[in-house]
Amino acid sequence: MVVAVRQVVLYLSLWTACVLSKPTEKKDRIHHEPQLSDKVHDDAQNFDYDHDAFLGADEAKTFDQLTPEESKERLGKIVSKIDEDKDGFVTPEELKDWIKFAQKRWIYEDVERQWKGHDLNEDGLISWEEYKNATYGYILDDPDPDDGFNYKQMMVRDERRFKMADKDSDLIATKEEFTAFLHPEEYEYMKDIVVQETMEDIDKNGDGFIDLEEYIGDMYSHDGDAEEPEWVKTEREQFVEFRDKNRDGKMDKEETKDWILPSDYDHAEAEARHLVYESDQNKDGKLSKEEIVDKYDLFVGSQATDFGEALVRHDEF
Repeated sequence: MVVAVRQVVLYLSLWTACVLSKPTEKKDRIHHEPQLSDKVHDDAQNFDYDHDAFLGADEAKTFDQLTPEESKERLGKIVSKIDEDKDGFVTPEELKDWIKFAQKRWIYEDVERQWKGHDLNEDGLISWEEYKNATYGYILDDPDPDDGFNYKQMMVRDERRFKMADKDSDLIATKEEFTAFLHPEEYEYMKDIVVQETMEDIDKNGDGFIDLEEYIGDMYSHDGDAEEPEWVKTEREQFVEFRDKNRDGKMDKEETKDWILPSDYDHAEAEARHLVYESDQNKDGKLSKEEIVDKYDLFVGSQATDFGEALVRHDEF
């Protein structure tokens, strides 16, 4: 029951934020790939950008407190994890996958938290029935909740997304399928459901398209304002010039997909190639553990002196 309450509170918080947001605040539905670091990428100055990219900004800070020896030791353990096929080498593709993981570690931490609350029989799987009972069970016992919120409609939407994430259609989610259910924007095969849910949110007249006023209405409410802010005018121009590609006055599914799921520059791939180029001593296009550890200062930070017992140690790796 506690899980159910927490889950519904989360939904209501998100819903309330959308409904009660200030009229001049812009709602951003575009799913951008996050920047790897807010540091300047200039290896002539330092490797701070590369450290953030390779480890994630929070984890990179922990390495700055280690001696070079400890930093190398922990890096070596990370390399073993990056080498997915265990052939003793790290390819650019494996490095790219690791960077994406490091940048989105919060997603996997979120999945772990929710997994514990939904895998009720602790069999390492989550069925739709388990998820439904943990999330909606006690609420659905009341056919007419006091707050008037349509939980049944929310549950139908969740079930549809769960089935989309469930690749083998057995209504039982593995950890990977559950991750796709919770974070569909991260998975190519889930992108259609992201588009569908977005269109349902915005398409107020139910014609299957998003027209200009629906597009603007999703971001901005006049709420008695005499004049629209400049950014609203800019968004109107964006809709006409770029969103509505076929100039028919509305966005269809493909145009909506291009809007909310743009084909961004792959920063992780570019960084992986950069790290390989800088570290590949024998120029065979892949990295051994020795090549990476030899170039440890490019991948991770460290302190030049030993802080002994004062060091903050982390054992995740």
